[in-house]
Amino acid sequence: MQREEVLEQALHLLEREGLASTTLEMVAAEVSYSPDELRHFWPDREALLYDALRYHSQQIEAWRRQLIHDETQSPQQKLLGRYDALTEFVGNQRYPGCLFIAACNVFPDANHPIHQLAIEQKQAAWNYTHELLTMLEVDDPDMVAKQMELVLEGCLSRLLVHRSQQDVDTARRLAEDILRLAQCRTAGALT
Repeated sequence: MQREEVLEQALHLLEREGLASTTLEMVAAEVSYSPDELRHFWPDREALLYDALRYHSQQIEAWRRQLIHDETQSPQQKLLGRYDALTEFVGNQRYPGCLFIAACNVFPDANHPIHQLAIEQKQAAWNYTHELLTMLEVDDPDMVAKQMELVLEGCLSRLLVHRSQQDVDTARRLAEDILRLAQCRTAGALT
């Protein structure tokens, strides 16, 4: 049994069925193992969910690191790269939404390890945006990072409901507008 294979399939199942509905037995059926075989590595559903979300967080972090160090792209392109990734997902009939937001809903106790993992992921996303905005020397990168993250979160939520590329396109355009406005403020064009 390959851990990554199970976690990857668990993530696909979480995208399709939702965090609240997905069980250890469903994941076992998805990967053609018995529930007892999975319990050898993950004693219960919560352990599997935590590990799948941690794995997903690591995937996202690796993608961000790769993008940050890509010298062929400008900081603006790196900021908007998330929308390119979402376009690819939608093109493959995958509508990821945000599993970390869902995790906070299913595990509302802020001290729960899965909720904590979600908080860490959201902070890492903000840090990525903030770092790129700082490179661009925009005025008030803290506020602009919050604005851009809100647009992305809205896009992810709408993908769960509408499953539409149009929402990704609209969110990208709004993120571009926020970035342009921030750059105009930096240049003194807006006060």
